[in-house]
Order: sequence, then C-alpha cells, then structure tokens
Amino acid sequence: MTTHTSRTPRIALVGDRSPHVRSHVRVPLLLDALAERDGLILDAYWIGTADAAEPDAVRGFDAVWLLPGSPYESEEGALAAVRTAREGRIPFLGTCAGFQHALIEYARGVCGLERAAHAENDPAADEGDLLIAPLACSLVGHEGPVRVAPGSLAERILGAERTTERYHCGYGPDGRHLDALRAHGLRFSGEDEDGQVRIAELPGHPFFLATLFQPELAGDGSRPHPIVRALATAAVERASRMAVA
Repeated sequence: MTTHTSRTPRIALVGDRSPHVRSHVRVPLLLDALAERDGLILDAYWIGTADAAEPDAVRGFDAVWLLPGSPYESEEGALAAVRTAREGRIPFLGTCAGFQHALIEYARGVCGLERAAHAENDPAADEGDLLIAPLACSLVGHEGPVRVAPGSLAERILGAERTTERYHCGYGPDGRHLDALRAHGLRFSGEDEDGQVRIAELPGHPFFLATLFQPELAGDGSRPHPIVRALATAAVERASRMAVA
C-alpha cells in the first residue's frame, strides 16, 4: 500500500561511497525495488563521513542509514550521524560497520565510556578499552543463523525468532562492555548460535536498529530484506508526522 505525504521522505545514506563496496552498489537497486514493489519512495542522499561530521548534517532527514565500508574516512562523522539520529529520534539503521559504530557512540555518549574504542580505527588502543575487536573467526563472506528475541523490534520486523543472514566483516563486539550498554537501555535482540551479539536496538526510540550482518546483501536486490523495508516505512511515517506537525 502506498502512503501519501506532502513531500518525499528523505534518507541519508552515510558512508564513503565506493564501487568496490558491495553494499554501496546494492543500495540503489533496493531503493528502486522499494518504490516499485512497495510504493515506498525515498529521496536518497549520500553523505560521506567527513561531511557527516558537520553540525546537523543529517538532522533534516527522515531516516539515517550508516552503511558498511570501514575504516571510515571520519570516525567522528560516523558517530555524529548515529548521535543525531538517536537524540533526534530519527529512524536509524546501522549495518556491519554501522552496527559497530552505533555501539561505540552509545558507549561514549550514553554510558560514559569515553575511551570505548574500535580496534580497526585505533589499533593502539588499550585492550581493556576495546568495545569492537577482531572476531576470533572472520565473518567475511559468511552466512549463518541468528536467534531473535521474542517481542523485540527485530522479531516484529522479521516475523520469526530465527533467521539466516549474510556477513562481510572481521570485527564485532567485545563482550566485556556489553553489560554496561544493557544497563543504560540498549537491547541486544539477536545472537548467533554461540551467543554472540548480532542485533542491537533502542527501546523507546521510533526506530533504532543495528545489525552486524548485512540485510542489504540478501538475495539479488529485487526483494528488499524486511529490515530495509521497515526502515523505509519508518521514514515515510516520520515524513507524514512532520507534514502535519
């Protein structure tokens, strides 16, 4: 069903666009499919991470998608995009590196863990400060099952408590700091078969979801993953609300 608004919802695609990053190549296909299959028409703008560091770079958008492609040109810009979406209640999706940086931003901005570090961005960081660390087993090109928590946003979107997803990453969350993030309200709503966190969400936010896997790589791009469709729906709903505010 097509939802009509007085303007086309705007989505910020935050990442350092490259033809060598599969996700970046796939996104235009997904946007076309969302419009053609679901009537979810979005006006998309690519914003490099250096530009995202500018004050309020993504504030006027109806959704923010922090895409893979790390190391980012600007860690500061990636974190600023997450923070603006979180504090401004703008629908947010972070995938792969976007997931990793969403956790870093939350640790620093909400939990007071100002030294929380990403090993890829700061290889000299003290081991005790690493929130994102090299995975014991790389997930580059890997596909595997994810268990989804009942009653979570992820479960409502996926319509199931188990899914199989595709990865392309070598870094993931270090479990030593995750209890602090949980204590400050972040929910880890998806795990792999070994209990390793793969999905994070923020209860009380209109739409804030981050996945270590890459839903944008599901299938051939002609049928958007439910998570991608849910982000688009959230953007349309926000644009509708803003139009009548």
